[in-house]
Amino acid sequence: MRNIQSILATDTFQLECVFDDGVKKTADITPYLNAEAFKPLTDIHIFKQVKNNKNYVSWHNEEVDLSADTIWHIGI
Repeated sequence: MRNIQSILATDTFQLECVFDDGVKKTADITPYLNAEAFKPLTDIHIFKQVKNNKNYVSWHNEEVDLSADTIWHIGI
């Protein structure tokens, strides 16, 4: 399982991540925003309040989350 060392949420609904092995990836979250579970993240202010929990990230009082592995796989 991968861990996220640092994360930055951008104004374009992307997550810029540095993983514990030093790899940097940018994951576009916009395709997820159409899903009901991710609706709160359509508010950029909520999206930018991402919390790094190392092996996953979360928003909106832990109601919305993505695993570090998912971010790794969708990131470029």
